Amino acid sequence: MLMATPLNQINNGGMIGRMGRVGSCLSECIFCQIASSSSTSTTLLHSDDKVVAFRDINPSAFRHYLVIPKQHIPTVKNLQRSPEDFSLVSHMLDVGKSLLHRDAPQSKHYRFGFHQPPFNSVDHLHLHCLALPFTPSWRFIKYSSLGPLVGFEDLETLFNTLRKNVHMSQIIGI
Repeated sequence: MLMATPLNQINNGGMIGRMGRVGSCLSECIFCQIASSSSTSTTLLHSDDKVVAFRDINPSAFRHYLVIPKQHIPTVKNLQRSPEDFSLVSHMLDVGKSLLHRDAPQSKHYRFGFHQPPFNSVDHLHLHCLALPFTPSWRFIKYSSLGPLVGFEDLETLFNTLRKNVHMSQIIGI
């Protein structure tokens, strides 16, 4: 079981910004290790200057990939209302779509989204990219909204929130 280090206990030279966002990767974070290609055997499906993508170790669908930013952002709740974060999430989606269209062209249905705390397994932002069907079929529960608890936030919902906030910040000059 992975244990996350509270951000207020981290002193690794990274800059802790608003909302607990950490600018550099953390040596204790498994996803930071994967993103930096250090000391993991994870095969990267995609790597660029902003993100990496790899297979989920416990797949819940026909194809199940994770796209993570190289910069350590703990969870979806730590995304800023900014054009930069909107651009990052858009890029993560583009990478995920590209991989699924390449590797699962026969799939008719895809799902993209983030687990919200406390339902996330690793405290490093990661986009779930799934080519359906779910395997086994009951796994759909893990990737569904739980009403007021949310659980899994579909990417379209997050985009609408970020898009609205980015647009408003540009209007009022924040």
